[in-house]
Amino acid sequence: MSILIGIITFISTVLIYLASRKLYQKVPNPFLLPVLPSTAFLVAILLIFHIPYETYMVGGKWIDWFLGPGVVALAYPLYKNWEILKRYSVSILIGVFVGAVIGVSTGLLLAKWVSFDEAIIYSIIPKNSTTPIAMEVATTLGGVSSMAAVFVMIAGIGGAILGPFVLKWSGIHHFLGRGIGFGSASHAIGTSKAMENSEQEGAISTVAMTVSAIMVSIVSPILVYFLY
Repeated sequence: MSILIGIITFISTVLIYLASRKLYQKVPNPFLLPVLPSTAFLVAILLIFHIPYETYMVGGKWIDWFLGPGVVALAYPLYKNWEILKRYSVSILIGVFVGAVIGVSTGLLLAKWVSFDEAIIYSIIPKNSTTPIAMEVATTLGGVSSMAAVFVMIAGIGGAILGPFVLKWSGIHHFLGRGIGFGSASHAIGTSKAMENSEQEGAISTVAMTVSAIMVSIVSPILVYFLY
């Protein structure tokens, strides 16, 4: 029975995502990025039909298994743009470091300013890192890992939607700045958006996402010590 439930949830999720992707291809609006309507639709289905999260994850975990190969596939544009990455390595490291510090400190200070609970503040801090690292950092600081995963999702979707407007408003058109911005602020979801713009921007964003995850795990406890 569990296998049948898994097959149904797996196929349903894939079909919903493909439909969302087709919609985005016809109407390329940032608010219609496939991950946003597909996630909203799935949540609505779970709520309307009172389907427990654990039941959905019988098949959802199969999709989760594909994240590993998906991340490995990002190495291909890195290989193709290796010379560019070497040429801009110092700029990438400096840009990602600044992005990590700003991402952690702004999240911490804003959450503190609105008087969020301590556990929520610690869960928000690593929001611009990738999910596994954010969950680990949040747990280490005293936050809640599941809440950290939600904030990572919000940061990723928010960055992918608002990123193009912010970059355009800031006058940042170079693929280096755009790639660092997407990778540092909104990790894998932002990187998928960067890939749409150009392979070079996607490669820079992939590196920024990876390096940012490391830097966030290092600067988070330091900034918590000085700012909280």
